[in-house]
Amino acid sequence: MSESQKKDVLYVQMFRNFGLTWNGNQIGGRSSESQFAYLMEAMIHNGSKGISRNTLEEILFAGKDVDNIHHSAQSVLYNARKRLKSAGLPDVNYFVLNNGNYYWTDDVEVVEDAVEFEKAYHQAELSEDPDEKLELYLNAVHLYSGEFLENQVAVVWVARESRKYRTIFYDCVEKAAALLKEKKDYFRMEDLGRYAAKIYPLCNWENITMEALVSLGRYEEARTFYENTVDYYLEEQGIRPSSHMMEMLNRLSSSFEHKYDVLDDIQNKLDDGQTFGPGGYVCQYPIFQGIYQIIERMVERGGISVYLMLCTVIDSKGNPMREGPMLDELSERLGEAIRMSTRRSDVINKYGRGQYLILLGNTTIENCKVVQKRINKQFIIGRQRTNVRYHVNSVLFSPDRQTVITETTLKKQEKAG
Repeated sequence: MSESQKKDVLYVQMFRNFGLTWNGNQIGGRSSESQFAYLMEAMIHNGSKGISRNTLEEILFAGKDVDNIHHSAQSVLYNARKRLKSAGLPDVNYFVLNNGNYYWTDDVEVVEDAVEFEKAYHQAELSEDPDEKLELYLNAVHLYSGEFLENQVAVVWVARESRKYRTIFYDCVEKAAALLKEKKDYFRMEDLGRYAAKIYPLCNWENITMEALVSLGRYEEARTFYENTVDYYLEEQGIRPSSHMMEMLNRLSSSFEHKYDVLDDIQNKLDDGQTFGPGGYVCQYPIFQGIYQIIERMVERGGISVYLMLCTVIDSKGNPMREGPMLDELSERLGEAIRMSTRRSDVINKYGRGQYLILLGNTTIENCKVVQKRINKQFIIGRQRTNVRYHVNSVLFSPDRQTVITETTLKKQEKAG
């Protein structure tokens, strides 16, 4: 039994998976796919205010063809009483029927995580003490360990409660973050952002962590965190994080100051000391974007020709591959083929699953086609049906400079040549 748990209290977990614990022992395991679980979830969560017999029977036998639903419901209740009694609970009438409604007994104390979560939130809303308000919001946030009965979101009453608790969680996170920022408590602000992003990835909670890291002056960590977040968003959703994170990155850049130094020492620090291997320079998206913007300015002055190439993995029908078990393996293989087919002065970024960007400097459109053929030679094995589609734009893009080159086009060009 956990030190925080009192004796002879039924502890109920509703967030994520359903669970019952009595004096340190689980009742009925962690499965929420049984009629015992359906009964206990509905009774305990709704039992204090009552749940009608018809509603309870609907929850227990939804979509099932039952000859005598009242008799079947009584059997479930009878078996549940036996299980609770054998688990050590007091021998009382757990399910009290009164005027057509069932209520959970007052003889067994219950502590339910969802109820405690909502209680902490309402206490925080009512509190006029900023310190107390903050602690209550943070307590509520950490009581929320995931979606309400996440495996049963198709059930009407569960879906309704799930939406309610999700909205409360969002509100708690936002208000706690604002209070922590006001107090300049950036350590706990960082923890809050990481916890919220773990519960709900891809909801921009990373903004909280990013702001905390920058405010703490942990610039290198903030930059790495930003790059990893960009990669994650691109891989999972094909989008970039919010503009707020970019603002934090700009703030980070403007705050990045070093002690006074001489040029030779500065140059030694700029050189990362790594031995350059063959092929292009692979970098994260923010670095790639910065290099692109510098090259764009250099091109404006004239004298160099630079092309931006997008490589996309396509299936046997010529459609971009966006998902599937093969995509990750093909994407990694394409990345290696690109690296081995480009020069050390070329810049490569994995833009998303199955897509790569390449900056080809001081070259021509004809040389771009040569690079594509080299990539294909490295990437295509035997009778492989998947392929690569190439789009090429000149830097300082205008629509008449765009060239779309596919494997079929290359073969036609080879025959014509």
